[in-house]
Amino acid sequence: MATDRILIVGVGGLGVPALWALARAGARWLTIVDPDPVELSNLARQVIFRTRDIGMPKVEAAAGSLGERFPGVRIERHAIALDASNAARIVAANNFVIDATDSPAAKFLINDTCVAARTPFVYGGVVGMTGQAMTVTPGQTACIRCVFETPPDEDEIQTCREAGIVGSVAGAIGEMQAGEAMRASRAQKPLLSGKILTYDASGPSRVRIAEVRPRPGCGCGAWQQGHRESLSPGE
Repeated sequence: MATDRILIVGVGGLGVPALWALARAGARWLTIVDPDPVELSNLARQVIFRTRDIGMPKVEAAAGSLGERFPGVRIERHAIALDASNAARIVAANNFVIDATDSPAAKFLINDTCVAARTPFVYGGVVGMTGQAMTVTPGQTACIRCVFETPPDEDEIQTCREAGIVGSVAGAIGEMQAGEAMRASRAQKPLLSGKILTYDASGPSRVRIAEVRPRPGCGCGAWQQGHRESLSPGE
């Protein structure tokens, strides 16, 4: 089934390249969610922002920049944080979700909300010079909890923050996420559905793609569905 509304949660290192790639590829209806204003430190990596945008909500600045270059794209803006009070409503209004957040709690919220709504989404994450992407088709493929089960503790989160991210790695992952969303919008199977891609730029660039199997007992139900199908007559 083709999708026509793509939600991008986070307009930062992942979200900016994903937005640009989507608009360039012909996406027509985008929803962007981010509570933060543009800061001076954003300008080096989040290249659609300009000095004049400092202090402006990121969603407004991003919509203005994209609108100048791609006037055919319609952009719905929410200058708020995605949280438990609004996630179900916002996700339900869209057909595919790009997780471009940098918060483990937000990533698990996106996972759980999309699984409940049966809305496909693509996870993305970057730490230092390594990035990952994985597309989840609820009820069919492994979800984020199948892989990680629970969010990391505060010590792990702090270590990741100290490692920072490399802009070019985030750009590559954001572009991959956009590609997954566009494949879904054209009724094509996403390449990373049920797979996790790891991009390591610490040496000669390396990309590894591994299959991810649903975890027995995970609340997403993908393992149970696959188990039932394997037992169906005629298989």
